[in-house]
Amino acid sequence: MIRKIVLPGTVIGDAKDKLPGKGTFKEGDKIYSSRLGILEEKGKYLNVIPLSGVYDPSVGDTVIGIVEEVYKNVWVVDINAPYPALLTTEESPWKVDYGETSKYLKAGDVIIAIISYINEAKNIEISMKGRPCRKIDDGIIIEVQPSKVPRIIGKNASMLNILKKHTGCWIFVGQNGRIWIKGEDEKVNLLIKAIRKIEKEAHTFGLTERIIKMLGG
Repeated sequence: MIRKIVLPGTVIGDAKDKLPGKGTFKEGDKIYSSRLGILEEKGKYLNVIPLSGVYDPSVGDTVIGIVEEVYKNVWVVDINAPYPALLTTEESPWKVDYGETSKYLKAGDVIIAIISYINEAKNIEISMKGRPCRKIDDGIIIEVQPSKVPRIIGKNASMLNILKKHTGCWIFVGQNGRIWIKGEDEKVNLLIKAIRKIEKEAHTFGLTERIIKMLGG
């Protein structure tokens, strides 16, 4: 059974009962889809999750970023979005003297950060202060379609817990479609196959049972 896929301009709900969420807009007393995607009800909100596409950042998202450029008091970080993000020395977890940024992060380094600011011009700032932010020095990073992240995590982290339990691997899922994995090579390979299956079949029902069976559960 397939989840409901809606087209741009489709009426998806009544504004008297629901609130417009991501990928939707309100006109009169109706809520419409603004993109092709899967209809999702989350509390009072109606969202349309894109079937594919780039990461659309929101303040508070936890992301896995790759340092692109290093300046005297700021790092430019690729967060898998249309625009790069800036990490200032003030928002790093270290006491960095002016001009010594490269002692802490170099181009190519991978970090976990939180999106702290976005303005209308799409200037994005991130922070490494607080949990779970850190520099990543081990394991591997894979990329998935950002729109499939909610399915990989599952409701109340249900799918994520299944993946961890049946592979014994460490998994951290960034909301920007990057996933950090650590574990034994054989288990990591199995985990990646399971993640790719979830990504491919995210819109179908019965997926949880198929993943458990695939992982030997």
